Amino acid sequence: MTETLKDRIIRTLVGSLNIKKKDIDEAIEYQQEKGISLDKALIEKGLINEEDLMVMLVKELHIPFINLKKYKIDPTLKEMIPERVARQYRIVPISNLENTITIAISDPLNIFVIDDLKSLTGSDIDVVMSTNTDILKAIDTFYGGGLSDSLKDMSKEIAAEDFEVISGDSMPDMDMTADQGDQAPVIRLVNLVIQEALKQRASDIHIEPMEEKVRVRYRIDGVLQDVMKIPKNNQNAVIVRIKIMSRLDITAARVPQDGRFKMKIAGKEIDFRVSLLPTTFGQKCVMRILDKKNLSIGLNGLGFSEKSTDILKGGISQPFGMILVTGPTGSGKSTTLYSIINELNTVDKNIITVEEPVEYLIEGLSQIQVRPEIGLTFASGLRAILRQSPDIVMVGEIRDFETADIAIKASLTGQLVFATLHTNDSAGALTRLVDMGVESFLVASSLIQVCAQRLCRMICPRCKKKVEIPKSVLKDIDYDFKGQTQFYEGKGCDFCRHTGYYGRAGVTEVLEVDDIVRDMLIKGQSSDEIKAYAQGKKGMVVLWDDIIEKFVKGQTTLSEVFRVTSSD
Repeated sequence: MTETLKDRIIRTLVGSLNIKKKDIDEAIEYQQEKGISLDKALIEKGLINEEDLMVMLVKELHIPFINLKKYKIDPTLKEMIPERVARQYRIVPISNLENTITIAISDPLNIFVIDDLKSLTGSDIDVVMSTNTDILKAIDTFYGGGLSDSLKDMSKEIAAEDFEVISGDSMPDMDMTADQGDQAPVIRLVNLVIQEALKQRASDIHIEPMEEKVRVRYRIDGVLQDVMKIPKNNQNAVIVRIKIMSRLDITAARVPQDGRFKMKIAGKEIDFRVSLLPTTFGQKCVMRILDKKNLSIGLNGLGFSEKSTDILKGGISQPFGMILVTGPTGSGKSTTLYSIINELNTVDKNIITVEEPVEYLIEGLSQIQVRPEIGLTFASGLRAILRQSPDIVMVGEIRDFETADIAIKASLTGQLVFATLHTNDSAGALTRLVDMGVESFLVASSLIQVCAQRLCRMICPRCKKKVEIPKSVLKDIDYDFKGQTQFYEGKGCDFCRHTGYYGRAGVTEVLEVDDIVRDMLIKGQSSDEIKAYAQGKKGMVVLWDDIIEKFVKGQTTLSEVFRVTSSD
């Protein structure tokens, strides 16, 4: 029987380095438990140091070992292997000769890296070895070192006039004495960060000061990704520029601040919500991008199943009552509510919202910003709204008994009320309101529907490929997979920033509150019993079933199924 590479490595570890077989077996168990590579497991268990392991691997695999500290890398290789790919696979490109790219890697046992790079570059891949520590340093030097110049070059191509700040928060004018915040290069740099975020479909921009640099990350499809670094000496200028745009106090650096501004970019207006937080190395800035075009797609464009969409449309056509949208932070509740409100926003309707904060500024709506410091809470704002003869009311979030009580009573006196609530599923929202202190008969009388939702990432259409999933894995999933179901995943490409995902869709569970559900609630039955009735008798599609359907249709992956929800 032919000796495998793994067997040869274990034999060498035992024979040449005097490591006990028992310790190696424990390292292999640790490797499987943590889901890491064998070399990393050996190092973390303290059985070998990184350099000794490299020497041993070079001897066994006959792969050259180089010292990256003494190696000068050709800058043109950045175009062939982008920084995000180098960081993802922990490799450094060394040379490119006759359609063969040579890379330095610390884990030559990872054959998938070689295959992916060959597919990405269209070139053959040759390998040399270096330590993981040296590779990470080389990536920072090779890509990070030239990044400042890259940013400067890119920002030169953007004229400050192409980006027009239309308005900031309605705060009094201040003496803007920070010259550096108004310098044209800084303006172009901030514009570049915003422009790239829009190109890459980011929902948030994170500008994070660190000890020796300023990191910029974008949240794309719900996941943060590193995109660039700003030189440390530009940190204050960038933050001051954003404060000026948001009309915030440029002299306040030790307290959190919140603001907003609107920009016209290439003739299109986009809102930005700004949050500043003092940290150890300076003020961290997070900008939420609020693009109104996302609201114009309506319910049909949110990725909900056809059945869920039809049920929701039936609920919002009611003249009065309450509809709740539930889910954790970042599950798309606000987007769903705004999309519904946008469909109902006609000249004959008086629509008033009370929010914290107001996310999208929509023409035709009366929107109230909650300000607890002056006594304007959800409850007091809601009370005031009801004296304005509204047809439709939207409450940003029900947090306490007082807000819940007023909202429910408003829905019983002729208004259609929309609100959000933090619960894990739809049935849990009913009992949560009762737990807050609202009488069960009031909850039962007012509620029309409860929509629980999550967001799942969709497979990138450009690098989508077939994948085999072991039957033993499918057997553990509570679903009847019929026939030869084909599964897919994203391989990773430039279009999806090598994530394998592009865009997100809503995963929903819509509970219709009928007479039986009302009776169960008044009798004090649990949320599990209500959910069991809705699922069994009414055919309610729960979150798990909805995302599994997307998985079976080849729209998302199994890892995304387990990340987003569970079968419980």
